[in-house]
Amino acid sequence: MANERIIFLGTPEISAKLLEGLIKNNFNIVGVVTKEDKIRGRGNKIEPSPVALVADKYHIPVHKPHRLNTDYQFIEDLKPDLLLTFAYGQIIKEDILTLSRYKPLNLHASILPKYRGAAPIQYALKNGDDITGVSLMEMVKEMDAGDVYAIEYIPIFMTDNYTSLSQKVADAALFLAVNKLPEYFKGNLKPTKQNEKKVTFSPSIKKEEEHLNLNASPIDFINQVRSLSYKPGGYLFLNDEILKIYQAEYYSDKVESEVGKIVLAKKKKIILQLSKGQVNLLELQKPGKKMMDSNNFNNGNKIEGIILK
Repeated sequence: MANERIIFLGTPEISAKLLEGLIKNNFNIVGVVTKEDKIRGRGNKIEPSPVALVADKYHIPVHKPHRLNTDYQFIEDLKPDLLLTFAYGQIIKEDILTLSRYKPLNLHASILPKYRGAAPIQYALKNGDDITGVSLMEMVKEMDAGDVYAIEYIPIFMTDNYTSLSQKVADAALFLAVNKLPEYFKGNLKPTKQNEKKVTFSPSIKKEEEHLNLNASPIDFINQVRSLSYKPGGYLFLNDEILKIYQAEYYSDKVESEVGKIVLAKKKKIILQLSKGQVNLLELQKPGKKMMDSNNFNNGNKIEGIILK
């Protein structure tokens, strides 16, 4: 593909998929910057980020600074033509953004200027959007505020959750990069300024926001579940234990019992009373147990009449 020297900056699995796709499409990735190794998984082992694993697989030099803004000699030494980021996880200062020959680019998982920030995929699902996208944009010192060079649009279906939509975003980001980066290097892409009057934000999801809202309407409850599935998983409390809810569907607009009560638990139905209607909980998980569908959950648990909080 292009011979320009690219330094890729990214951290999570969604970034790793893009990095490997770029490598397989013969982009010249000369270095990778990712976040530090950290404790991951049930074994509490210190492990590298998904992006670091891909870089190691293809023998690409990796830099894992605690703070890139004070530790960026790695980038200076490699003399990149382009800095390309996708879900790196740190704000990058202007001194670093000037180190590449071309203006640095970021792939952002929304149709900018909508959902600037760290959690655009989650917000699109939580708000019930039916379309999102990936924006190829210039990196500037202000978060996700640079000019946009191209957008790849992605339909969102009610069957989508965070896991499935993340895969769609990764695929769209790769398609966008493969098709637009060569044009960018040739100077054929025209930048478009973002409309500041239409800016919205999607800050990181806090732990307390994973607690599902029983006062929501059925559709809003379902959308909150979708936005958190399968990771980290939205939850309610069952007898002071966390009960993860990974999938739910609309059941009725009835308000016939106390909010949070399981009004029916039989076969494939676990009907939860919300303040504005009822939903059927389809996939659940108790602490230390595997995720189960409603039928299997009912076989091993008696929860009809219990109040979830």
